[in-house]
Amino acid sequence: MNLYKKLFALILIPPVLLLSGCSHARQPRIIRIGHNQSTSHPTHIALAAFQDYINGHLKGRYQVELYPSELLGSQTDMVQLTQTGAIDYCIASNAILETFSKNYEIFNLPYLFASADSYHHAMDDPSITTPIFTATQKAGFTAVTWLDAGTRNFYTVSKPIESPADLKGLKIRVQQSPTNIEMMRLLGGSATPMGFGDVYTALQSNIIDGAENNEMALTDNGHGDVCKYYSYDMHQMVPDILIGNNAFIQSLTDEERAVFEEGYRLVNQVQREEWVKAVDAAREKAASQQKVEFLYPDQAPFVKACLPLHQSVLQNNPAIRPIYDAIQKYNTRYPSDTE
Repeated sequence: MNLYKKLFALILIPPVLLLSGCSHARQPRIIRIGHNQSTSHPTHIALAAFQDYINGHLKGRYQVELYPSELLGSQTDMVQLTQTGAIDYCIASNAILETFSKNYEIFNLPYLFASADSYHHAMDDPSITTPIFTATQKAGFTAVTWLDAGTRNFYTVSKPIESPADLKGLKIRVQQSPTNIEMMRLLGGSATPMGFGDVYTALQSNIIDGAENNEMALTDNGHGDVCKYYSYDMHQMVPDILIGNNAFIQSLTDEERAVFEEGYRLVNQVQREEWVKAVDAAREKAASQQKVEFLYPDQAPFVKACLPLHQSVLQNNPAIRPIYDAIQKYNTRYPSDTE
């Protein structure tokens, strides 16, 4: 309830203030975008570029406002607010979107993409992304672009992960997704789903033995202060998604829609460029300051252990088979760098 009171105040106070003035000039329509990252994160930097682009090209009609660091609530809260139109856009994790459409579960499949090149080319292919991005229209929102969240890898407090056998008996935090829980079972570890904000304390107090995420979790979230081994098994490449409220998007004129579409492309471009810089900086900081050791295990045993999950997901959701097959073609064209 407090979240909605906060948002109610954000939405209603400006018009009330305007009523006290004498001008009857049309005020720009405020566009609110929420996300859960800091202002130094590639996601925020990309959204700031979008903000400048829209504010500059549609000045007087629209004014973009950014709300980082969960100012509008958790990701789940923000997705619900976007769904109802209380805010206009937010960044959502794939795991959350999977609860709205089973099409999104394909991105959670471990080892879906053979390489980063395959991942990027597939995600840039509208024939692959459109059936997924539009699958939530009945829920009130649509994905407008994707953001690179790198590769997800295992990192642990005290035991290096060189093979799936090393995961046996370890409690590993995963995202709250059935696919991720089953992945850990197949790899021999014990899945411990929990919110990301709880991970640091859980690692520090030995409630869990490790987690899985990209390199910036080590530095931006301090996990490298506790976990000293980071293993590049590269089990997932899962995009983050910028979603927009359907009613707002449909209210745009053709001219405005073209400006917004260019803005979405800008978000994707800037975020991917900033991501490369941020990962390089995170690796350097983790190695030199946090004394994290980076490991490069043979990926093949991990891939083999997870393949049954591909078949079970495809059997339970045959609608994603054409998407899966299209991704395999990119995997053939852009094979793993480890081969």
